[in-house]
Amino acid sequence: MKGLSFCTALLLMSMTTNAQQRTAFTGKYPDTKMTDQTDDYFGTKVSDPYRWLENDMSEETKSWVKEQNAVTNNYISKIPFRNAIAADLKELWNYEKYSAPFKEGEYTYYYKNDGLQNQSVLYRQKGAGQPEVILDPNKFSADGTTSLQGIEFTKDGSLAAYQISEGGSDWRKVIVIDTKNGKMKDDTLRDVKFSGLSWLHNDGFYYSSYDKPKGSQLSEKTQIHKLFYHKLGTPQSEDKLIFGGEATPRRYIGGGVTEDGHYLVISAANATYGNELYIQDLTKKDAPVVPVVTGFDNEQDVVFSEKGKLYITTNQDAPNRRLVTVDAAAPAKENWKTLIPESKFPLSITTCGKKLFAHYIEDAVSKVYQYGLDGKMEQAIALPGLGTAGGFSGKMEETEVYY
Repeated sequence: MKGLSFCTALLLMSMTTNAQQRTAFTGKYPDTKMTDQTDDYFGTKVSDPYRWLENDMSEETKSWVKEQNAVTNNYISKIPFRNAIAADLKELWNYEKYSAPFKEGEYTYYYKNDGLQNQSVLYRQKGAGQPEVILDPNKFSADGTTSLQGIEFTKDGSLAAYQISEGGSDWRKVIVIDTKNGKMKDDTLRDVKFSGLSWLHNDGFYYSSYDKPKGSQLSEKTQIHKLFYHKLGTPQSEDKLIFGGEATPRRYIGGGVTEDGHYLVISAANATYGNELYIQDLTKKDAPVVPVVTGFDNEQDVVFSEKGKLYITTNQDAPNRRLVTVDAAAPAKENWKTLIPESKFPLSITTCGKKLFAHYIEDAVSKVYQYGLDGKMEQAIALPGLGTAGGFSGKMEETEVYY
C-alpha cells in the first residue's frame, strides 16, 4: 500500500475481495423466535413478533446477543485486510492533540492526548511552570471503560466537580475535589443523567437528573427531568428541587449560573429542537423563577449578563440566529433589542474579557469578529489560514483569549 492514499488502498482491497467475502460466510445465524405479539393502534393492528428482544434484562435476550456476536466476530476476524487498515489508522491517528487552554484560579488548564491514548488527559500549569496532571481518565478503571464527561470549577478555581461515565452509561457520578491537593470531598452524587454542572459561589452547584428507573437503566423510560441544587457537605437526599418534576414536567432541563452570579438561567425542552427559557434572581432571597420564553417554537440561550442586562442568542425571526439584549427585570420577548443582527451565515457567540466573539462558518471556513458589549464591531480576528476555529471564551476579567 506504499505510495497509495489510505482511501485508495482501502477501495482496491475492497474491490478485490468483495466477491469472495460475499460467499465466504458459511456459519449459521442464531434462531430468532417469533411470538404472536400484536398491538392495536386506533383500529389498525400491527404485528411485533420480536418484542421479546426489547427486554434487555432477560436471560433469553442476553443469550441471543451472545450468539449474534459470536457469528459476527467469527466472520470479521477472517477479513484479510483488517490488520492492514488497523495499522494505517494507528499511524494516521498517532499525533499529539491539544484543546484550547482555559484559566481557572491561578492555573491554566488544557487537555492533551499523546497520540493513541483512549482519552485525553487534563493538565494544568501556573505561569511558565511545569505542567502537572490533574485528571487522567485512562486510569479511572482497569479496563478503560470509565470516562471523564466534563468538569466545572468554582470561579476562584479552588473547587471542581466532574462527571464520570462507567461502561458508557448515560447515568453518571459527580465527584467534587479540592483543586489545591486533588483530594475528593465527601460530596459524590450518583444517578445523574443528561446534566450540566454549575456552581453557585463555593457553596454548592446545580445539576439535573431523572428518577432512577426501577427496571433496566438501558430501556426504561426517563421522561420527567428535574433541576436540583446540591449544597456542599449535605447528603444528596436533601438536594433541593428547583424546577421540573410533576409541577412542570419537561423531558430535558438544564440550569446554569451567569458568570456575575446574579441569575440562574433555566432551559427546558420536550424535544431536541426548541426550548423555553426561565431566570431566577439569585441576589434576592426566595426569588421566583420567571419565564422569559414559553413554548418550544424557537431556540434561545443566555450567553452573558451584566448590570441587570441579559445577552441572548435566538433564532426567533432569525433562522441563522441573532444576539439580543433585554433588561432582566422585564425579560419578555417584546422587550428584546437586537444587538448583532442575523446574517447570511449561522451565528454563534462566545464571551471573554467583556468582549463578544461572533463566530460564523462561511463556506466551511471560520470567520470570527470581536464586538464590544455595545454591539459595535471592533475587529475581525486574523486567523492563520483556512479551517475551523474553536475557543474564544473565558472569564470577564481576562485580557487574553485562547482559540
